[in-house]
Amino acid sequence: MRSPLRWGRASSAPARRAHDRGAVVKVVAAMSGGVDSAVAAARAVDAGHEVTGIHLALSRNPKSYRSGARGCCTIEDSNDARRAADVIGIPFYIWDLSDRFHEDVVEDFMDTYAAGRTPNPCLRCNEKIKFAAVLDRALALGFDAVATGHYARLEPTADGGVELHRAADHGKDQSYVLGVLDDRQLRHSLFPLGDTPKDEVRREAAARGLLVADKPDSHDICFVADGDNAGWLREKLGDRVPNQGGAIVDEAGEVLGEHEGTYGFTIGQRKGLRIGRPAPDGRPRYVLGIEPVSGTVTVGPHERLAIERIHADQPRWCGTPLAPGSVSEVTVQLRAHGDEHRAVVRLDDTGDHVDIELLDPAYGIAPGQAAVLYQGSRVVGSATIDATDRVSA
Repeated sequence: MRSPLRWGRASSAPARRAHDRGAVVKVVAAMSGGVDSAVAAARAVDAGHEVTGIHLALSRNPKSYRSGARGCCTIEDSNDARRAADVIGIPFYIWDLSDRFHEDVVEDFMDTYAAGRTPNPCLRCNEKIKFAAVLDRALALGFDAVATGHYARLEPTADGGVELHRAADHGKDQSYVLGVLDDRQLRHSLFPLGDTPKDEVRREAAARGLLVADKPDSHDICFVADGDNAGWLREKLGDRVPNQGGAIVDEAGEVLGEHEGTYGFTIGQRKGLRIGRPAPDGRPRYVLGIEPVSGTVTVGPHERLAIERIHADQPRWCGTPLAPGSVSEVTVQLRAHGDEHRAVVRLDDTGDHVDIELLDPAYGIAPGQAAVLYQGSRVVGSATIDATDRVSA
């Protein structure tokens, strides 16, 4: 096998054949140190591919990126990934992408919260790191595809393309966070676990002798080790947002309390408001709006969270795009583990702006989140929510 450090150009034809049974291609297996990516790498070997395992060093200070089952990308995880690669019998390397990760994911996370919006760093990591920086480096080094442990399925089309579909195990489906991938990235991707329930993956890992078989899944945001997003943002944004505090008001403008920074709130939030007195009707209040310039956080009853229309931009299409000016019936998912909503999506004549009419109202939807569009199990594409329209009172 050629050294993975030798630079060269990669043809797209082998990557397309990677989705056909029996094809042999050179594959980079992204190994996080968890059970899913380890089994995905092993399955890529079983499929006859020439596989090299890589672990992404994403933290400038790896010891700070994990607490119990939180986060990922630590020294512990890199050691687990290396041991798994040894058991599988594949070469293993660590790629340092910490600067790129900090710029494209961590900085974006801070900037988006500072602007009063709610980001999803996992989507940004997939878009900018795992299927952009990693894929570009892999192709330049002569590889044909990147394999990951994501739970999603890739289906070849009659015209030689590839479609992204939900995983067979809907409880573990991760197609939402992959909705930012474009046609080129999908053609050079492999998701070996898409047709398998998670419990079967763990049993397979144990049968293969992989020590990560019972390792807990990582969760929360990997670079916020203790899960306290507000505290982390308060520390990091202190110099950028000198006037952090502001008022918590109701929809009539009455001041109900004070806060230390709008970045500690997201639309739909109920806990941690510290208003001090209940609503007149005794019902809980929720965050309805965030205005970062004045520092005003508006709260109100749950029914005022109901959204009937979404305005989004920055569309990214998974395969064939929707045509500018078109109207399509879809379902839309608005959170990583949220429900699907029936919707009608309209593109403007430029194709740059997406209007989503929800046939069933959604609650607590925040600008900055991603709207991922589906037709059946197929992921059509995604767009970033810019604004929402509430259901009329």
